[in-house]
Amino acid sequence: MKKNLNLGVLIPFLLLAFTVHLQAQDNPVSYKDVVVENPEPEVDMKVVVDYVNFCVNGKLDELKAILSDNYIAYGPGPKDSVNTEQLINQWKENYKVQSNRKVNQITQTFRVLSGNLQGDWVNLWGTYSFTQNGKDLSLPFQLTAQVKDGKLERSTIYYDQVPVLLELGFTITPPK
Repeated sequence: MKKNLNLGVLIPFLLLAFTVHLQAQDNPVSYKDVVVENPEPEVDMKVVVDYVNFCVNGKLDELKAILSDNYIAYGPGPKDSVNTEQLINQWKENYKVQSNRKVNQITQTFRVLSGNLQGDWVNLWGTYSFTQNGKDLSLPFQLTAQVKDGKLERSTIYYDQVPVLLELGFTITPPK
């Protein structure tokens, strides 16, 4: 059965959407109206620093205890994500091939007042250093994590895998 598009019904909705879009552009939301200081900065930053340290130092029971029941870690690629069990398994695999694991880091925190990112957030910048295949490697990274009730709700990590892979002997072959 073929359905015809009724433009008489559609046009008012399109005009409304266009008007709302224009008003949003004319009245941009101020940073100060959306982002404020985190009222518990030390508590939330400690949770995220602990998260990284527990991963690096093999304290997987402690790691699991600070993750929410629905925790999801995103990154480093746009389509990459893991749940708690997958994250723990990834680190177990790392421990088999990596030694001399260390991390240094710095954190900053803020609270988002509205929208789908509402809540308390911690940014962490660091460098993960380790030895693999006899090579000392260093991996700069950035982690952004949402903390709620003393647990990580979700996080996204960004890092460039290519330099480490090249150092380990991988090659990049361009497409033909």
